[in-house]
Amino acid sequence: MLHKTRGIVINYIRYRETSIIAKIYTEKFGVQSYIENGVRSSKGKNRIALFQPLSLVDLVLYHDDKKEIHRISEIKSAYPFKTLPYDVYKSSIAMFLDEVLNKTLKESNENHVLFEFLYHSFIFLDETDQHFENFHLIFLLKYTFFLGFSPNDSNEILTQFREANINIPFDSDYKAIMNRLILADYQTPINMSRGARNHLLEVIILFYQLHVEDFGDVKSLQVLREVLS
Repeated sequence: MLHKTRGIVINYIRYRETSIIAKIYTEKFGVQSYIENGVRSSKGKNRIALFQPLSLVDLVLYHDDKKEIHRISEIKSAYPFKTLPYDVYKSSIAMFLDEVLNKTLKESNENHVLFEFLYHSFIFLDETDQHFENFHLIFLLKYTFFLGFSPNDSNEILTQFREANINIPFDSDYKAIMNRLILADYQTPINMSRGARNHLLEVIILFYQLHVEDFGDVKSLQVLREVLS
């Protein structure tokens, strides 16, 4: 049966000579894998752009609950990014967040609220031209709500760290900034040094590692730090 749905591309792997298997978070079916034949051939080379990480797409799909890999009948861009692929700061943030999503986004059922959060978060990042240096911090804190471990304040994070024997510098200044980040919207300007931003990101990643099984290291983190330093 054919189904229409929106999707957010997470990543893809090469399959055979000209095909790919794409991991897509769909509005209707959650995270699913789709095989796309011939997309890496000379005739299909333009279509590969539709499968770049975080691409927002409209899909017509063949879906069978009994199968692990499905097929795409039609795919087109739902929102062509204007700045995200071309701005080194934004693209570094996007690469980092895409890796986090790949590690944490496991849901294979419809979750309209989560889908809307992700979809419009990436549109905001693409469209904004100011105050996005803290976007990844605020995104990660907002995303914890959907993963089931959203902190109420910095004291809750510290309490959980102490219970898990995790020691990391976290003075009153860091606590005050973290509390602001927890309550912030993407548009909220929060002034902090680059060192503070990197340190708070480390704290948030430790918080994810504490709660997400097999979260591990984030390979794109070093690139993000270098670009934003």
